[in-house]
Amino acid sequence: MKRRSFFRQGLLALVLASLTLLTSLTGLSQPAWAMGGTLPSLNEVAPEFTLTTNSGDGNVSLSDYRGQWVVVYFYPADFTPGCTLEARRFQQDLAKYRDRNTQILGISADDVESHEEFCDSEGLRFPLLSDEGGSVSQAYGSWIYSRSVRHSFIIDPEGILRDRFVKVNPSIHSQEVLAHLDELQGAS
Repeated sequence: MKRRSFFRQGLLALVLASLTLLTSLTGLSQPAWAMGGTLPSLNEVAPEFTLTTNSGDGNVSLSDYRGQWVVVYFYPADFTPGCTLEARRFQQDLAKYRDRNTQILGISADDVESHEEFCDSEGLRFPLLSDEGGSVSQAYGSWIYSRSVRHSFIIDPEGILRDRFVKVNPSIHSQEVLAHLDELQGAS
């Protein structure tokens, strides 16, 4: 009986190793997991969305930004210390993002009124989108309980997901995103 169990374990390990090798050789991306769920795959079309916002005509879609790079960052809540710091850093670097033809979009479960107050309070000049039901956060593997999880994604001008960040330090995150954006733009 032990011999049969050992054989099955060995066979399973061989199959998993073969699948991993095949995936890496074909360039297909494996699903990634993070706190918040399954993350969308790199080098594939980013999940499309339309959400309400505190700016513009009231709705923003990812497709509105075709032809531009987009940084989508999910955060737990307006006015919390980490989220405020992260938003301030993105605002500080906003001119650098614009120089790189890049739009910043912040997403949380807060309502539009909260986003409006947060933007006014912190002087934010980029859209914050309201994902009250969490459907977009879930599509990006960035939802736990009733809040968005602090994750960020870089999407290229064709709508392809090029990079993701799941271990975010709000105080340095904007600089990390800019560095990755420079690498990606230099490679394209």
